[in-house]
Amino acid sequence: MKQLVRQVKISGTGSSVPEKIYTNKYLETIIDTNDEWIQKSLGIKERRIAGDNETTSDLAAAAGLKAIENAGLKPEDIDLIIVATATPDRKAPSTACIVQDKIKAYNSVAFDISAVCSGFLFAMSTASQFIASGVYNNVLVIGADTFSKITDWKRRDAVFFGDGAGAAILTHADEAEGFLAFRLYSDGRGKDNFTIPGGGAEIPITAENIGEGLQYFEMNGREVFNTATKVLPQAINQVLADSNLLISDIDLMIPHQPSRVILEKTAEIIGLPFEKVMTNMDKYANTSGGTIPILLDEVNRAGKLKKGNNILFAAVGSGWTWGAALIKWT
Repeated sequence: MKQLVRQVKISGTGSSVPEKIYTNKYLETIIDTNDEWIQKSLGIKERRIAGDNETTSDLAAAAGLKAIENAGLKPEDIDLIIVATATPDRKAPSTACIVQDKIKAYNSVAFDISAVCSGFLFAMSTASQFIASGVYNNVLVIGADTFSKITDWKRRDAVFFGDGAGAAILTHADEAEGFLAFRLYSDGRGKDNFTIPGGGAEIPITAENIGEGLQYFEMNGREVFNTATKVLPQAINQVLADSNLLISDIDLMIPHQPSRVILEKTAEIIGLPFEKVMTNMDKYANTSGGTIPILLDEVNRAGKLKKGNNILFAAVGSGWTWGAALIKWT
C-alpha cells in the first residue's frame, strides 16, 4: 500500500542470539534425524538455544539497545516499541512492555504483534504508518522468538527452529527514499497447518492434558512448502508492480528463513539470481519473527547495503500470514 505522507527509512539495526548452540550432529544423538538431510533440504547446520533463564524479552532488549545505538539515539528518544513474537514471556503483559522496562524507554508506547514468521514484516508496516502520518518519529521494531521453549525435542521437526532477536529503528526520511511499498496478506483457512494448539483460551494447559504435548508447535511441512512457494512470488510481484520496478532492479533480498529449498524455489519463480538472496539459516535455523531483522543487521554491519540499493523483504508465517516490502536504502 502506498499511502505514505512522510517517507520512512531504517536508520539503525541490531541483533542478539543466545550463546548455546545445538548442532545437527548433536540432534542426531537425541532424535531420529540426519545432518546431511538437514543441510541439503533446510540449509541448517546449527541453531542457537536460549538458556533456562533466558527469555524472549532478554534477547529483544539486547537487540533493541544495539539498534538504538546504531541509529545514534538514546532509549528516551523512542516513541513506540513494537515486538513481533509468537513466544512472549507471558500471556500478559506484552513482551514489548517488558522490553520497554528493560531498556528504560519510558517515553514510548509499547505493544506486541502476533504474525509468527511474518511478524517483523507486519510490525515494520505498522510502524511505518505511525511515522508516515506524523504520529511518531522514532519507532523501535523488534522481531524475537525463543521457539526452543515450545519445541518437543523428541520429535523430528525439532530441527527447524532456533532462538534469536533482531531490531530496527524506523524514522522519517527527508529525501524521496526509504520504503516504497508494502503488501500484507492473511488467510485463516491455513490455521491448522502451523499451530501451537494448547496454552490459549481454546485448550488451556491443565494437569490432565500436560502429557499430550499440546504446548509444542505442530507443523505440516508439505503445506508450508506449497503455500510459501505459491504466495511469496505473488506478494513480491505485487510490490514490484506497486513500485514500478522489475526483478532485475532488486539489489538484495532479505527474506524470512523458512528453508533453503523454499527460498531457492521462490527465487527461481520470480527470476532473481540466488546470489542476491541473503541467508543465515546455516547458523541460526529459523528464528521465526527474528529471522529478517537478524539477517538485516548482519548484512547492514557487513557493509553490503549501499545507498540507493533496492532491498526486497518477504515472509510467510502461520495463520497463514505473508507479505513483501521494498525499501530504497538510505
